Amino acid sequence: MTTQLTLTEAFPPLTNDLILRAARGEKTERVPVWLMRQAGRYLPEYGEFKAKHNVGFFDMVKTPSMACEITLQPIRRFNLDAAIIFSDILVIPQVLGMGVDVVEGKGVIFDFLLETPEDLKKLYKDANVCTDLSYVFDAITMTRHALNGQCPLFGFSGAPWTLMKFMIDGGSHSPLPKARKWLVTYPNESRELLQLLCEKVVDYLVGQVKAGAQLLQVFDSCAGELGPDKFAEFSLPYLKDIAYRTKEKLLEAHIEPVPMMIENMPANPKRRIAGKHVTLQGNFDPCLLYSQENELKNAVKTMIKRFGTQRYIANLGHGVHKDVNPDNVGLFVDAVHMYSEEINASS
Repeated sequence: MTTQLTLTEAFPPLTNDLILRAARGEKTERVPVWLMRQAGRYLPEYGEFKAKHNVGFFDMVKTPSMACEITLQPIRRFNLDAAIIFSDILVIPQVLGMGVDVVEGKGVIFDFLLETPEDLKKLYKDANVCTDLSYVFDAITMTRHALNGQCPLFGFSGAPWTLMKFMIDGGSHSPLPKARKWLVTYPNESRELLQLLCEKVVDYLVGQVKAGAQLLQVFDSCAGELGPDKFAEFSLPYLKDIAYRTKEKLLEAHIEPVPMMIENMPANPKRRIAGKHVTLQGNFDPCLLYSQENELKNAVKTMIKRFGTQRYIANLGHGVHKDVNPDNVGLFVDAVHMYSEEINASS
């Protein structure tokens, strides 16, 4: 990796900073919107690209020019306010020595899982994230230039607990709660693994910002299954540490820290708990993207009224499902624009 630190100074000026202003709590003329998994299988152009090049999922992730092209596909199609680099949270387990692949019809396949603490010895604990994940950094730099200032670019990582769950259970769903069993049966070894993942995530996020990422998303997609007590013990401390240490390392490198986001609870209690001085993101049910046009638009309007139009970034509660009609994604994005501008004008 030799390009991103010299090329970042020449990035094109940003023409749409709406999501950055919302994240900082500055006034916005409308609600910014982007989607988790906004690039991928639901887009016909993604399928055509994959078929044309006859490549697997991680082949595309690890080829910067391909990752760049796929990142840009939804930006060309929809009026989105941010792009998110095409990658996967499982690149961290990969660099730690776990073989991971995505097989059509079978999903995520690991070459081995962590069954007992003895398996922690199999991990490459000294793996250099900055070297081993240079392809992600190169893709980010390339994409920043290709966006030509149209909108900001997200980098991301999985959170330690979610990564731990995948490394033990093999996915986000498992017939047996093996990862949660670790927390009870092997609490000290669980903390050891979570701390290792925390360290790698911090280095990874810092590297993405150095490469050109303007916002960061930390996906703790599996946190909801922990319950309040286990979340407070095995997830929240590491999330706080990631936020603090990422900012600290960027400042040490004389780089301005970027906004960092994480997910998700219902809109009303979320806004009530957070108050008006915290920027919130979410929270449209992805299944509502199957709705008829009027139902979809009304649901968007309700969501915006609940969150308010300031210090708010519209998104889904999770990702776009692979069989969603892209036209409905466009309806969602356009409805966020329309209703947030309408509500702003009337307030």
